[in-house]
Amino acid sequence: MIKSLFSALMLAMAAGVHAQTADPIVMTVAGVDVPRSEFEYSYNKNNTDGVIDKKSVDEYVELFVNYKLKVQAALDARIDTTQAFLKEFAQYRDQQVRPTYVTNDDMLAEAHQVYDQTVKNIGPDGLVMAGHILMRMGQQATQAEQQEAKRRIDSVYTALQGGADFEALARQVSQDPGSAARGGMLGWFSRNQMVKEFENEAFALRPGEMSKPFLSPFGWHIILMKDRKQLEPFEFHKDNILRFLEQRGARNAITERKLDAMVKASDGKVTKSQLLEQRADSLAAANPEMRYLIKEYHDGLLLYEISNRTVWDKATKDEEALKRYFKKNKKKYRWDEPHFKGIAYHVKDPAHVKAVVKCVKKLKFEDWNEALRKTFNNDSIIRIRVEKGIFKKGDNKLIDREEFGVKGVQVDSVKGYPIDATYGKMLKKPQDYMDVRGLVVADLQDEMERLWVAELRKKYPVTINKEVLKTVNKHE
Repeated sequence: MIKSLFSALMLAMAAGVHAQTADPIVMTVAGVDVPRSEFEYSYNKNNTDGVIDKKSVDEYVELFVNYKLKVQAALDARIDTTQAFLKEFAQYRDQQVRPTYVTNDDMLAEAHQVYDQTVKNIGPDGLVMAGHILMRMGQQATQAEQQEAKRRIDSVYTALQGGADFEALARQVSQDPGSAARGGMLGWFSRNQMVKEFENEAFALRPGEMSKPFLSPFGWHIILMKDRKQLEPFEFHKDNILRFLEQRGARNAITERKLDAMVKASDGKVTKSQLLEQRADSLAAANPEMRYLIKEYHDGLLLYEISNRTVWDKATKDEEALKRYFKKNKKKYRWDEPHFKGIAYHVKDPAHVKAVVKCVKKLKFEDWNEALRKTFNNDSIIRIRVEKGIFKKGDNKLIDREEFGVKGVQVDSVKGYPIDATYGKMLKKPQDYMDVRGLVVADLQDEMERLWVAELRKKYPVTINKEVLKTVNKHE
């Protein structure tokens, strides 16, 4: 007994050692161990041959650690418990999980059902290939119009009996434009696809036979029967049916049926959401690629939300911080050449040229658009066309000609607005942060990101196992 217990313990210890050896810990971030396989998954995915800025393993370590630190900050902020996060993560996760319910056999069975139903719909008379010539006659046609349509179809029938080429004549005279362009050919069809009068005439013909003129709700027809057949065997159509099913979202429908059946079998004790979560856990346990893909979605959403709260959105909305950053770093924002800050505009009425200037001259630049809209374009009539911005030479042809004095510029006229004008001022350098707001926002975000990461590095311990790091992508 003691000997057996000892043997079992030794085996368990050996298995543990093997597991550690097979996937050793490459780093510990904020008390959370990161196995080598997870780091390799992330590194390899972000450093494929198509990536321009490929990183070495050592370079990528810093990026990966920062990523893990931000995710931990999001967890500490309990973002992963919010309804918005849980809902969005479930959607991403389920996109990966749902297709796994469907096998090739499922799709093949679905294809067989489609084929069998098609055979049933076609019926014993099979398919016919026919062409027709149509002389249209409306339901409310006058006596004279009816006589003219009948005269024309009889004339066509006489020509065909005399040896005229059916397809050539169909192209010339048929009033069914869709089939006329194809020499009157309609393609393969079965019963119940055409109006009854047309169907009865078509299916009464043998290949090579031509009908006499007959009347349908659309007018007078002559049909030429080209060929007849039964539907080919399933294997002949299999690939096309499978493609059709993929395009129609059959996999999702099959998944829904299976989930509904499982919920029903449980007497409602489990929900679809619970089934999908269980399936995700099962797949993750069996497949490291799936495990890390789902984790990537989970952590990526956390990273986005915490970064948005802490850096991106915060920097974009903090106008005072942007103003201070610009003032402190003015030397970063120099232009190699002057820029024009203003508008290029086009009007119908000469009086509007001065009216536009009067409208905006005392306003802040960022308020010009709204003022011009309310003054000139506040109803269904568009009185002026305006392009507002900070322009360098080459950005706008009208401004190039009027403000930069570029010779020989051909300004494209704006239809309906023949009078062109500009208003604004030339700047040698940005006057305030709004002149280069996009750049200032990006730079402030970078600064805030750097400071945030520095704080996280102080807050959370990070340990790198350099010996294990050396084995990344270099082990059996």
